[in-house]
Amino acid sequence: MSLPETVGNRIRELRKAKGWTQEQLAEAAGLHYSYIGGVERGDRNISLETLEKIMNGLQVPAEEIFKFKEDSLYKRALDEHITLIGGQDADQIKSLTRINKEILISIENAKKCSDER
Repeated sequence: MSLPETVGNRIRELRKAKGWTQEQLAEAAGLHYSYIGGVERGDRNISLETLEKIMNGLQVPAEEIFKFKEDSLYKRALDEHITLIGGQDADQIKSLTRINKEILISIENAKKCSDER
């Protein structure tokens, strides 16, 4: 698979994790929806400026575009969480992190209680 196809697939994964259509991503990135389709198929050899528009539209850092891992349910769930918090400010992310930690502690405590029975 070529680099444009691999990057296009990753953009598609991140878009879908956000629950967006190509039209919604195009609007957020200031591009035409048919152009997004070409990018996702790897038909377009996009510039860095266009890639930056897409990253800004998705609200993800560059490293997220280039995370090419084996497709898995875990990866898709993690991508969804990353895109959900991507548009939040630092204070909101801190609050969400604290809440997630509390939830995980509660789950772990409930599991321990269940295992002791």
